[in-house]
Amino acid sequence: MNQPQGKRAVLAITTALFSASTLAGVYPDFGYQPPASQYSGPLFELSQSYPTQAPQGALPDFFKKLPAKPDNNFETWRAYMEEVKHYCLEGNVEVDWNVQKNKLRQWYHMPWQHYGPLGREGIHGLTKEAQIPVKQLAQTQIASGQTYAVGIYNDIGAYTIGEVWKDPNNPDPGFTSQPKSFANGTVVCKALFADIDRTTVPFLVNPVLWQGYITETFTSANRKIKDVALIQMDIAVRDTRMSDTGWIFGTFQYNGAKTGKPGWDNLVPVGIMWGNDPKETGNDFTNPTPTETRINPALQQTAINANTKELPPTHLGWNGRLNGPVDNPNSSCLSCHATGESPQVAIMNPTFQPKDKIPSPGSAEWMKWFQNIPAGHPFTPGTKSTDYSLQLSGGLVNYFEWKCDMSGIYADGKNACAKVQNLKLKMLKTGDDNSQPQQKVMRDPSLQQLLE
Repeated sequence: MNQPQGKRAVLAITTALFSASTLAGVYPDFGYQPPASQYSGPLFELSQSYPTQAPQGALPDFFKKLPAKPDNNFETWRAYMEEVKHYCLEGNVEVDWNVQKNKLRQWYHMPWQHYGPLGREGIHGLTKEAQIPVKQLAQTQIASGQTYAVGIYNDIGAYTIGEVWKDPNNPDPGFTSQPKSFANGTVVCKALFADIDRTTVPFLVNPVLWQGYITETFTSANRKIKDVALIQMDIAVRDTRMSDTGWIFGTFQYNGAKTGKPGWDNLVPVGIMWGNDPKETGNDFTNPTPTETRINPALQQTAINANTKELPPTHLGWNGRLNGPVDNPNSSCLSCHATGESPQVAIMNPTFQPKDKIPSPGSAEWMKWFQNIPAGHPFTPGTKSTDYSLQLSGGLVNYFEWKCDMSGIYADGKNACAKVQNLKLKMLKTGDDNSQPQQKVMRDPSLQQLLE
């Protein structure tokens, strides 16, 4: 993205400040501060006092609710899902997700989400995610929208984050890559908000609204303060009892008709998954513009809520695997998160490439994105796994991009890392093919235009 000289001067000053704070071990809170003329409320603060010793307490109580025999009947999982939701929301809703003020348990944010055009805004720490295509949410949704989100980690997961970022100038993803990984009991909760015409989306009645300093539209770089509506909450739990992946992912969808008033209690379960069903290669249940929720009974590692009085019609993921309403209908929760690695060589989904290179759904090449990859194992051989954390892989990409770009630009337009081979940072291991381009961590390929 071209920048006027004035903005470059500001960027240079900002870079110096970032460098100073990084050397002090303190990470920036956000990348986009709302103008004082438009906003006078509290600003987002990054929760970054990561534990320096691995927590030794008991695992979260909801671990006791894991079904004795996991199956694809969602009712087997309902009590577990409700307990995880309670764990994520308890003490956070009361403080408007200012998680440092939670009096029951401490939560933490991932650093280096502030940098770049998709970076954190300064009111709630929201980062830009995907576009919402027409009719993805409802048949009455006649215009597109955009998604913003903020994620938090419990103390068990935060300890690993602190180990990766212990040296702010040399982050080490080895702490999330085999034989290491996020520790058993790690919990991640992510709240997602939609910037969309709510009158066209029936389930967004009685909305929970936040202010965000966000782009005017998905394709715009200009920011303004807008109301965004809670639409989804994702959960991820590191559980070593799940032998195929070591993770459980779940998602909730907002349904304002549930209570008849605004509130986080309107989050209803979509489903839960603990594997990608790699042997199921059909495409009959893929449903990008839903009028109903199509549940695929052949899937054995996904359980979808079949209660149509509770869950509005939703598209799910590829061939009925789990995904939320603002997620990619050609992916799944575990599929996209399995690509988290450093350096980020993998793309998040097989559709995120030129049309002539997209493999046929269900083909061997397509199914590379629907493997059951064990915790701590990378998607791309020779890289380091970020253990199903796209926030961590994205933060590492942001950090190294900043470090390379701010080290200087040569007359031929290349930065130091591209100009000098031995300055390339965190590349593939010696002997591996390091000719593959590194990727941005993007949930929508059309975001690429905002990064150029």
